[in-house]
Amino acid sequence: MGHALFFHLTRSSAEDVVRLNVTRALGLGWRVVIRSPDRPTLERLDERLWLHPEDSFLPHGMAGTPQDADQPVLLTQGPAIPNGARALLALDGAPVTVDEIAALERCWIVFDGGDPAAMEIARSQWRDLTGAGAEAEYWSEASGRWQMQTAKRKN
Repeated sequence: MGHALFFHLTRSSAEDVVRLNVTRALGLGWRVVIRSPDRPTLERLDERLWLHPEDSFLPHGMAGTPQDADQPVLLTQGPAIPNGARALLALDGAPVTVDEIAALERCWIVFDGGDPAAMEIARSQWRDLTGAGAEAEYWSEASGRWQMQTAKRKN
């Protein structure tokens, strides 16, 4: 059973966290789904993952093509995981279920600490997911580096 890692952004961009965690996941041989309800966010991320940094890119595709199942990293607005991903990265308050967390190796929930609405969505997701039995960790970079602030484990 996997667990959820909540990443509270205060210094890094969502793109930085995507690149860090997705690179690690691919190194472990995992496929990844990146989910956001916001199509423009996914389009910007799609462009950035292909072009930056110039000497590296993350192989990926946008959902909705016949190649969805072949993508090592799939960017999507929907709840489906057609590429057999073992990890999910949720942006912009994208919904995540306790069943998904249980079925995956890892789930990252990334939210903007400067956005009160995003903070409230993340708090609600924490309460809902841990209340339903999911294991979760809350990570913050407020000190200047990523540190786990709290964790909810099964007893």
